[in-house]
Amino acid sequence: MDITKFIEFREKITDNCNKVILGKEEIIERLAICFLCGGHVLLEDVPGTGKTMLLRAFAKTIGGDFKRMQFTPDIMPSDVTGINFFNMKSGEFELRKGPVFTDILLADEINRATPRTQASLLEAMAEGQVTIDGLTCAMTENFMVAATQNPLESHGTFPLPEAQLDRFFMRLAPGYMEREDELKVMEQGGGAGGLAGLACVVAPEEIAERKRERHGVIVHKAVAGYIMDIIAATRGSAEIRVGASTRGAIALYEAAQVYAAFSGRDYVLPEDVKTLAPCILAHRLNYRALLHPGEGEALFLKLLSQVAVPTEII
Repeated sequence: MDITKFIEFREKITDNCNKVILGKEEIIERLAICFLCGGHVLLEDVPGTGKTMLLRAFAKTIGGDFKRMQFTPDIMPSDVTGINFFNMKSGEFELRKGPVFTDILLADEINRATPRTQASLLEAMAEGQVTIDGLTCAMTENFMVAATQNPLESHGTFPLPEAQLDRFFMRLAPGYMEREDELKVMEQGGGAGGLAGLACVVAPEEIAERKRERHGVIVHKAVAGYIMDIIAATRGSAEIRVGASTRGAIALYEAAQVYAAFSGRDYVLPEDVKTLAPCILAHRLNYRALLHPGEGEALFLKLLSQVAVPTEII
């Protein structure tokens, strides 16, 4: 495994996306980690922070198809997955696939749709397939759901249940740009012009190779044990009703492998795990108290600081 190829992969993606999304290298890198691990991402932030622009730029960068669906209370599961309709001319039923059949699906304001419609994404997210009237259709190799939700507004929304939140590999909050970056975006007219000229910078073969080789990054037993110590801490905390799942533990393990490779190492450090744990585990927990936005992550960070970090991994 040539670790420099991972560094080049990360740099090509961040540099290309940075042409329209300024100052968000860390978010772009984590989006790339999620993508290589075959996961899905929940972007939770206030409106107007560039979430849609980021995903459009990322889709263009990897050469993937992109579809955006605005979730509202009146859309049905078939609007997402597709439907078999009767063609009067041919006298036969025909499958009309929904927007879920793409590479990058932006499920915009997912918490505005009813639980029934939200659940229509679960099979695609968990199993890479969708069943329509008994017919099973596979998703693309690079399929990823990127859902957004506004954490400040609760009127007319249907909060995602913990079981569904657990399907999201990461939860990210892009946040506001730095002053200088925001000034540049204002002068450029919002970055839409740059998006139109954005080109694909990674070939499908390169994506497949990085996905395959990420498993070769070494995770020492002490580091794997540290991951399990964090998981156990969430399950044993008096402030948490239901701790992190096994799916969460696997996600943290795999994400740390890619993060290490992006950092130029073929082995994972405990610091890699500690850096990624908040965006991978915090949203999966069921807290006993009713928390305001941001309080759950703060509670998790406090818990994380109390878990002993291994100092010897050789």
